[in-house]
Amino acid sequence: MGYSLRRYFVDRMEPVRIYGYGLCMGTADALPGVSGGTVALLLGFYGRLIAAITALTPGRALAVLRGYDPGRRDRARKALLEMDLAFLIPLGVGMVTAVALIAGAVSALADSNPIALFGFFTGLIAASAIVLYRSLEIATADHLLAAVAGVALASLVAANVLTLPGSGGVLIFLSGVLAISAMILPGISGSLILILLGQYVFLSGELSAFIGALGRLAGAGGSPAAVVDPGTTVALFLAGGVVGLLTIARIVRYALARRRELTLVFLVSLIAGSIPAPLYNVGEVHAWTSEVIALTAVWTVVGALALFAVDRLVGGFDPE
Repeated sequence: MGYSLRRYFVDRMEPVRIYGYGLCMGTADALPGVSGGTVALLLGFYGRLIAAITALTPGRALAVLRGYDPGRRDRARKALLEMDLAFLIPLGVGMVTAVALIAGAVSALADSNPIALFGFFTGLIAASAIVLYRSLEIATADHLLAAVAGVALASLVAANVLTLPGSGGVLIFLSGVLAISAMILPGISGSLILILLGQYVFLSGELSAFIGALGRLAGAGGSPAAVVDPGTTVALFLAGGVVGLLTIARIVRYALARRRELTLVFLVSLIAGSIPAPLYNVGEVHAWTSEVIALTAVWTVVGALALFAVDRLVGGFDPE
């Protein structure tokens, strides 16, 4: 009886535990340091995450929708188990919770103290590149070429030399394709992609505005019209994310399976090339006086120390 009770309690707590995983993964992805994929590796559920995501296919979704037919219910149940929705749903809710909380803080700090925010982000990115490079070996000409390509690509995007095609809704959709794909990959953070694309602060503000409008509407103090504009932005981003999960994420996973070390060198080099990206946000608000440079440097050191402290606490980050 004691064993059965304990097992019952463990089964009941499983969604809460997975929700906690989602909070950790969402926090990592909402900040431009170590990715949610790396956190999933550290917490031991990366394999299950990838298996569940790659199981999300149109065929299985169709099988579930056809479950109303008694003759097809066994196939629908099998498809549900294969997609592991009991894992993906609480994990996704936890991630959304963390991202929503951080988006509000980022939106407020971007207006009130951009030097502290983006200086801190610069330190996070620089330190994450250092700790991830420690686990890699650039031993061949191919590795060196991949490293140079990753750094150069990220640097050109950060400097606005290379940009995504389109603007407005198209740019938001493509940002979702790239950023949410990166969320499940080891090494690179989805928020780092958004900083590179110049969309991080804007999308954080839109998400915060959307949540605030929903809250006011639920409290009978808002209007549906106030939800539509930021809600459209969030919907476009999420639609891009779905496309990214079903396409680019699979391509990168294939590359990791075929040329693992080379792909990891390229991904970590993208982080290294992204180090100056947050500083462009500071430059948009403040002239680079000696005081601004000093304050930014202090917050960069704070961000780097925070990342190094977490790295030491968990016993070392590993991009693989």
